[in-house]
Amino acid sequence: METVFSPVEKAFLKEAGNYEMTTRLPYILVENFPKLGLMTSLRFLEWVLENPEGVISLPTGKTPEFFIKHTEFLLENWNRKRGEEIRKAYGLESAKKPDLCGLRFVQIDEFYPISPDQHNSFYNYVDNYYIKGFGLDRKRSLLINSDEISLTKGKHFSEVFPDSQVDLSLIYRDPKTDLEKCQQASILKINDWCHDYEEKIREMGGIGFFLGGIGPDGHIAFNVRGSEHHSSTRLTPTNFETQAVAAGDLGGIEVSRSRLVITIGLESITYNPEGVAIIFAAGEAKADIVKASLESDISSVYPATALQKLRNARFYLTTGAANKLHDSIDRYYRTGTWTHEKTERAIIDLCQKIDKYGDHLVMDDLKSDPYCSMIPGMNEDTVQSVKDSIQAKIVKGIEKEKNQVFYHTGPHHDDIMLGIMPPINRQLRDASNEFYFSVLTSGFTAVTNIFIVSLLTDVKRFLNTSEIQMTKYPDFFEDGYKRKWDKDVSHYLDNIAAQNDNELRRGISHRIVRAIVDIWKVKSLEKLHFTIDEILSILRKSYDGSQNPPKIQKLKGMVREFEEELIWAHYGVPVKNVHHLRLGFYKGDIFTEQPDRSRDVIPILEAFRKVKPTVISLAFDPEGSGPDTHYKVLQAIAEAVREWGKETDTSKLRIIGYRNVWFRFHPSDVNVIVPVSLNSLSIMDQSFTNCYISQVNASFPSYEYDGKFSLLAQRIWVEQLEQLQLLLGKDYFYNNENLLLKATHGLLYYKEMMVEEFIQHARELEKALEGEL
Repeated sequence: METVFSPVEKAFLKEAGNYEMTTRLPYILVENFPKLGLMTSLRFLEWVLENPEGVISLPTGKTPEFFIKHTEFLLENWNRKRGEEIRKAYGLESAKKPDLCGLRFVQIDEFYPISPDQHNSFYNYVDNYYIKGFGLDRKRSLLINSDEISLTKGKHFSEVFPDSQVDLSLIYRDPKTDLEKCQQASILKINDWCHDYEEKIREMGGIGFFLGGIGPDGHIAFNVRGSEHHSSTRLTPTNFETQAVAAGDLGGIEVSRSRLVITIGLESITYNPEGVAIIFAAGEAKADIVKASLESDISSVYPATALQKLRNARFYLTTGAANKLHDSIDRYYRTGTWTHEKTERAIIDLCQKIDKYGDHLVMDDLKSDPYCSMIPGMNEDTVQSVKDSIQAKIVKGIEKEKNQVFYHTGPHHDDIMLGIMPPINRQLRDASNEFYFSVLTSGFTAVTNIFIVSLLTDVKRFLNTSEIQMTKYPDFFEDGYKRKWDKDVSHYLDNIAAQNDNELRRGISHRIVRAIVDIWKVKSLEKLHFTIDEILSILRKSYDGSQNPPKIQKLKGMVREFEEELIWAHYGVPVKNVHHLRLGFYKGDIFTEQPDRSRDVIPILEAFRKVKPTVISLAFDPEGSGPDTHYKVLQAIAEAVREWGKETDTSKLRIIGYRNVWFRFHPSDVNVIVPVSLNSLSIMDQSFTNCYISQVNASFPSYEYDGKFSLLAQRIWVEQLEQLQLLLGKDYFYNNENLLLKATHGLLYYKEMMVEEFIQHARELEKALEGEL
């Protein structure tokens, strides 16, 4: 099937260099996330000009951010100078402005049941950003409104499914109660509604322009891995990967695990043979599933392969999302200067590809590999040169640090622990080192309402039994609450040691009381009781995933701050050395603000001035799926380092770039490899479990692992050890005379940089997200 690109697509292909494609579906590359939105917007408007009454289906979530922004900008500035410049640069030269009110809109999917009034419903998103934002005609739109889906006897879903859980087994079994009879009849009516929804799509000729993202399991709409390619609109459960991603929308995996969805099917998307179907993806986190979706034959394992039947199906990708494609890897090796980093990557990957230890590789293995065969001057010593350089990185990872001032930073609470706790453990053993830990956002989005309700219930119990004695002190509500915050931490840790669960709860209750007095400016014990009841009332009336009032957000953030203080107090680090910067860009909105210099950079700069660090650590992630928190924190730190460099000599300042459970380094990317012992793994998991109490139940897990982040980090470090055991041999570790290496059962990778190199990397990452209008 010959691919015919539109004028807009040809312009972007030309800009990208007209690269070779060997994938099952065509794809178009752009260098950054905003430009992905621009390309998608221009192609959409190009299609609308040709199909002013066509049928469209547009996505929800964070990926459409710049698609929406660019579309609104272009429509407002169509014949103004900047709008004309953009259009002409990318092949959209029509002077006629598109009119979107004639389009027919089809909502892709929705959680069920969910009130359309909730801000986290997809109906609400569609209504705000597409119906109102794009000026679409609501009467010409096909929407999924749970309130309007007819159930038995005209009942509302809150009556039929009072706990919002729908048991599809009722389709196949006899109901046991009157409520189940009602639910069974209602589920069958929902199925009829879905059939009618599908029929309406087909009566319109199918979807003419479909734009969608792709999930970690490859889901398109809510067609998860294993979905039938002839599937239609239906009520269906999802899988864990999809539930983990949806946990942020719904207020935790506890909710998303049991919530069903209504989704159009894969054949709903492919029914129109002339339909344009675009899947867009940004960031390295999507690279694995993008590769599988584009390079695999048609299979239910990868839902996007269903699009191979459409001649107008495309993937629009950032370079990060495409970096594991065979085409991208091939370009990496075949373009630019050959470096030892390329040699390392080629040899390490060869060991994995052919499952062979480094010592067993022979010249024929290297010559037979398309990339190892490109190594300049390849000879019998090539593999040994890679082993030597990797071993040098390991040696650097066990060096002792003395007389350093460490300023360890994390975008969120637990990022530092999950990123570099093993080397920190060793650094802390030397009394000549000084330590500061700084979390740059408040992290309130990681704390569920249910958890806060549980804490406040404990607080009420302890207050009622007069077990929070500090509230009796005469000056407590004036300024006494500000004193002895370290005591809360010490009390909690004492009772970890004593294994006294009730006293642990009393310890955190002390901190919760201090936080409430501070936030709500409580002036009496009576008012404290009233305020707690008020908070409980708000939380119990809130729907799962709702946006909390700012004061409750701050309370949640202060719980996370207490947890961070507990972690480092294990090693005697005082509360005053654990900094909570609460940068202002972090607000929990779906589209977040960019860092502001005076608000977000100055607090970091002031900390540098005061602490005078010799080593700064930070989360050093690649291009994310948009301008996420990790990226924004990195840019704020980079700007603070630049400014500090104008005031003081930073030529010897070292920057440690780490990654945790969200992204992984390749060994060739780093210059420090830290051996991790079973003792370090045990300490990390135990302290995570004891201290990050809001995270133990993994309410917002990674899609890679259904459990605590500490265990996922452990799994990653073990996999990294296995990766290099193939190169170095297992005996390099278990026969090593160095006890640290002999005790190695995991490996942690990080990149150490001087300031100039770090700033350069930050600028390159910044370029990957430039392009906002």
